[in-house]
Amino acid sequence: MKIYPGYAYPLGATYDGAGTNFAVFSEVAERVELCLFDQEGTETRVDLPEVTAFCWHGYLPQVGPGQRYGFRAHGPWAPDRGHRCLPEKLLLDPYAKAIAGRVEWHEAMFSYPFADPDGGPNRLDSAPYCPKSVVVTPYFDWADDHSPRTPPHETVIYEVHVKGFTVRHPEIPPELRGTYAGLAHPAAIAHWKRLGVTAVELMPVHQLIHDHRLVTHGLRNYWGYNSIGYLAPHNEYATVAVRPEAGPSEHGGPAAGLLERGGPAAALGEQVQEFKQLVKALHREGIEVILDVVYNHTAEGNHLGPTLCLKGLDNAAYYRLLPDQRRFYMDYTGTGNSLNMRHPHVLQLIMDSLRYWVKEMHVDGFRFDLAATLARELHDVDRLSAFFDIIQQDPVVSQVKLIAEPWDVGEGGYQVGNFPPLWSEWNGKYRDTVRDYWRGENQTLGDFANRFTGSSDLYAVTGRVPSASINFVTAHDGFTLADLVAYNDKHNEANLEENRDGESHNRSWNCGVEGPTDDPEVRSLRRRQQRNFLATLMLSQGIPMLLGGDEIGRTQRGNNNAYCQDDEVSWFDWEAADEELLAFTAELIALRRMHPVFRRRRWFLGRPIHGAEVKDIGWFKPDGGEMGEGDWHEGLAKSLGVFLNGGAIQTVDGRGEPVVDSSFYIAFNAFEQPLAFRIPDGADWGRRWRRWITVLDTASGEVHADGGGQEVASSEEIQIAGRSLRVFRRLQTARGKKPQ
Repeated sequence: MKIYPGYAYPLGATYDGAGTNFAVFSEVAERVELCLFDQEGTETRVDLPEVTAFCWHGYLPQVGPGQRYGFRAHGPWAPDRGHRCLPEKLLLDPYAKAIAGRVEWHEAMFSYPFADPDGGPNRLDSAPYCPKSVVVTPYFDWADDHSPRTPPHETVIYEVHVKGFTVRHPEIPPELRGTYAGLAHPAAIAHWKRLGVTAVELMPVHQLIHDHRLVTHGLRNYWGYNSIGYLAPHNEYATVAVRPEAGPSEHGGPAAGLLERGGPAAALGEQVQEFKQLVKALHREGIEVILDVVYNHTAEGNHLGPTLCLKGLDNAAYYRLLPDQRRFYMDYTGTGNSLNMRHPHVLQLIMDSLRYWVKEMHVDGFRFDLAATLARELHDVDRLSAFFDIIQQDPVVSQVKLIAEPWDVGEGGYQVGNFPPLWSEWNGKYRDTVRDYWRGENQTLGDFANRFTGSSDLYAVTGRVPSASINFVTAHDGFTLADLVAYNDKHNEANLEENRDGESHNRSWNCGVEGPTDDPEVRSLRRRQQRNFLATLMLSQGIPMLLGGDEIGRTQRGNNNAYCQDDEVSWFDWEAADEELLAFTAELIALRRMHPVFRRRRWFLGRPIHGAEVKDIGWFKPDGGEMGEGDWHEGLAKSLGVFLNGGAIQTVDGRGEPVVDSSFYIAFNAFEQPLAFRIPDGADWGRRWRRWITVLDTASGEVHADGGGQEVASSEEIQIAGRSLRVFRRLQTARGKKPQ
């Protein structure tokens, strides 16, 4: 086979219409073979003829889209020095834009004999058992596609799993369930439009591997935090990957076929085109696409893990190794390895991946899993590490939404509030504080007030604004909202780890009974608690993130770590959807969307602004008196009121004029019993505006985004039900003045 020198850049397989250029980095390799596979699996090997700055490259004319390939790296086998080159192991291209097939867990996939884990090398050929990289076409008709570019303060995020949302949806055709195409179906989009969310955050869609241990026990890596291809959409979520011999499932869809996706039918890389169609469909409806990405580790695990890609190409360059025992890996992620963020080619791989998903796949942002690992230069977390410096100056990546999960499992890994100015963060302190407040835990009201107003104590010092806080009560990792109010303890027995996995301190409360119950009082309280959490989330300053399925009462039966449950435990049960809760959630988001006072761009200042006569925010005791210094530190206190001044929201319209909104008063009561509240009517708080109307009451479940609720006066004593909140909108103005 004739091969030409080609080019060292770009890395990966690049089709130009006449042939394909192949390039791969390895500083330690002495020789790199390109391996081509036909549809029967017959392998043809050819040496890459050139090496430039440790990048091996070659150009093959007449090789085009659909060609399956891999690499074999010839070099030192010296684990004690960190080198694990074995030419018997077929390696995926780190820059593969599509991957066909899946791992078959044969002994050949490992670098050591099973009979002697400390021995080696294992000379069994892995090619028959591992997936193959695929050359793809760069051409796609994006037409007039463009990003919605929703401003951060107007963003509402919906965290969702491609398969979990679609696999049992009755309005999505069976052949599309569990796929990108299913997620782009009008029925899926209609659900998000009804809710009013502005962005879907997809749980990992990079090509992933189902761990050997899980497969051995009949489980799967459902969540997908086990990436092996940073530029390739996961092939199991493509419709073309269904094997025809797979029969229908009991749910009316090809669930059995879904388990076999990624087979021969995916060899042409159609998953790339299908993912692009998903993005295009959502953009057409004004919905952004954010990817949950896992750049902190790979599926190759520790020294006992498989050899799939980076480990065989240049183990010491790609991974953090123990300095005095280079056979072993540093592990800040709990998965066996951590990528070496100090190496320029690792940084290049991640940045090239991010730019590819923005420029070629048109995604609108990223949520970085265990982002503290990316900030570790030597051992400690460094807020100004090379990775964040590169992001800051990159003209493409710096312009999309960047969200950090600001912790990892290493020492000093909890870094909420410590990320650079461009970044938003999953606010774990918000989650914990709000959970504690509504379950009645003794805590200071000052903590709750900080979280409700955007957590300025965490983010203002770095020049950030309220949208730096990604507020959430539940996420994929932990209880669903329905389980948060139904279980005190985790129930993860189905994970086959003797219930040892998952968080044990969930800050949950079962309302008196563990798990399902027919007790009407307990069921009623649980529904109210769900409404309390949702209302608090949507009324808080910052960016709200809703866990997909919480709006319909999805349960995982008390499993708070369902990462391996690719079944009814994790899938949405649309037939059991709580329509009342869905309607309530949609009205809440509509209320937030209608009133900019709930989604301010800047911090509250605690003083009058924009010519307002009263402060932009005020805090009150139930009797209408202002909160004093001592009141904030009273751990037994469970109630407070907050006045939000709609005339002081620091937002301007398209003409540069200040936007004026209605003013609101929110009464929070986490006590078990009803409590009398009075809306403040002193001179300092606008005595002239005395009439208010109820727009939200979590006790009754009523939301009146446009008004229509009960009218009250400031001087009235208003009974707020136990464990509930109530929102009032100011009605009257005085002498023609705008509401404040």
